[in-house]
Amino acid sequence: MKHRLALLATLTLALATGAYAQSTKPGLWEINTKMQSSSGEMEKAMANMEKQMASMPPEQRKQMQDMMAKQGVSMGSASGGGMSMKTCLTREMAERNELPQQQQGDCKTTQSPRSGNTMKFSYVCTQPPSSGEGVMTFSGDTAYTMKMNTTTTVKDKAEKMSMDSSGKWLSADCGSIKPRK
Repeated sequence: MKHRLALLATLTLALATGAYAQSTKPGLWEINTKMQSSSGEMEKAMANMEKQMASMPPEQRKQMQDMMAKQGVSMGSASGGGMSMKTCLTREMAERNELPQQQQGDCKTTQSPRSGNTMKFSYVCTQPPSSGEGVMTFSGDTAYTMKMNTTTTVKDKAEKMSMDSSGKWLSADCGSIKPRK
């Protein structure tokens, strides 16, 4: 279970990074990510996590979804075997060009100034131990694509993975999804 929580924390950081980048429109964003790990362990852990969520009694699953929504996250499966997440970006966050803070653990994110429609970034987290770097390509203020390479720890072993993500703005109203703190 511990490595599943570490996986969720790492993915939350990776998935949410894009919606908080420079010159993005505030509101509800949908982020779709497909990952590939060197050993396949991350994919197995995600599949197990999805199975566990699906097998929970409805009230327990709703409680888990509500807890995640309070943290600014709504997750589901995306087409092609990826993961989909919805997150809320406030006007203040957009004005500050803010990247999210990791909800669990200590993370430091560095972003380069935007050059044309691209921006490079990197991050290092102590809990779960992970680091990564990537490049985002923006399509105006309502869409982007991202490529990222990450090293994290799964079952006490270093795991390398690559992620391809895309984000799109859905609405000015975030609905039940609360902004990340």
